[in-house]
Amino acid sequence: MEAGMVTPAPALVRFSGIQKTYDGEHLVVKNLDLDIRKGEFITLLGPSGSGKTTTLMMLAGFEVPTQGEIYLGDRPIKNVPPHRRDIGMVFQNYALFPHLTIAENIAFPLSVRNTSKADVQERVSAALRMIKMETMAQRRPGQLSGGQQQRVALARALVFNPQLVLMDEPLGALDKRLREQMQLEIKQLHETMGITIVYVTHDQSEALTMSDRIAVFNDGIVQQIDRPDALYEHPVNSFVAHFIGENNVLAGTVETIDKDYCRVALAGGGAVTARAVNVSGAGASTSLSVRPERVAIVPNGSSSDGLNLLPATVQNTIYLGDHALAVLDVAGNAEFMVKLQPGAHDSLAHRESVHITFRPEDCLALDPV
Repeated sequence: MEAGMVTPAPALVRFSGIQKTYDGEHLVVKNLDLDIRKGEFITLLGPSGSGKTTTLMMLAGFEVPTQGEIYLGDRPIKNVPPHRRDIGMVFQNYALFPHLTIAENIAFPLSVRNTSKADVQERVSAALRMIKMETMAQRRPGQLSGGQQQRVALARALVFNPQLVLMDEPLGALDKRLREQMQLEIKQLHETMGITIVYVTHDQSEALTMSDRIAVFNDGIVQQIDRPDALYEHPVNSFVAHFIGENNVLAGTVETIDKDYCRVALAGGGAVTARAVNVSGAGASTSLSVRPERVAIVPNGSSSDGLNLLPATVQNTIYLGDHALAVLDVAGNAEFMVKLQPGAHDSLAHRESVHITFRPEDCLALDPV
């Protein structure tokens, strides 16, 4: 190993050849091979029906794989019941016992493990301090806000020091401001405690904010697994490019390929140079991916200076506070977005003819949509 290289943490969880079907015909999860490292925060991200929640439920023990094996450490756990897996769970609906106090809810996982009364009291007190709710120990869930209830659910999942915590859309019921606050709190707890968290969400901004790695699911298959920045900058296909962050799509045909770049004739007219990421060769259809913040609007008659240069027509402008969006008609895409500085949109008029530029390295040639 080269000097300065960091040895990856060993796998705490391993999915090996996992398949899952409910009806014997349609596979909800298809041939899943996935390692989850000890101490990492990994998010399973994807649209509804993509297989992410089924994968989490199999790891929790609430669903059994149709084929393959799941390992926790070196132990196969496919046939181990949920309460014997040493896994904490946090759900979207909190799943608190309404007749128990907050302290009793947090203590529940310890009581079913026959923990001594003194140890229970000490751990519950520590958990209440962790979630900053020491003064609310004797309240009941119905007396708490949604955010407070989610903190209690989080404390209950952590109080017995599990080696792994699973979170299924835990912030989905909260409003935007509280959800963002809880994202930071959960990430801080993860970093402080060093626990392994497997998190399920369909919210890509939430995944980008919190995760060490993200596994992007679609149609029962992990399309790509990588760091948030790598997924955003280097998507391997059109689905990942479109699902992670804002994305403009232009349809075209590959004319030529020269090493890492290709020349693409656009379906709506014009041609551009793009990075050849996922194209089969000259003559193949492709979808180009261009992020809104990588595009500039320039006056007509501007020179390209090695950049891609395309004519565009202003359709609309949208003010969003910290930035603005220009919606343009570009090469057949009437919803092409360009991110602007606040105020820059004031000079653009509806139906005005302009040009846009973007670097070839910021334009990815991917599989056709």
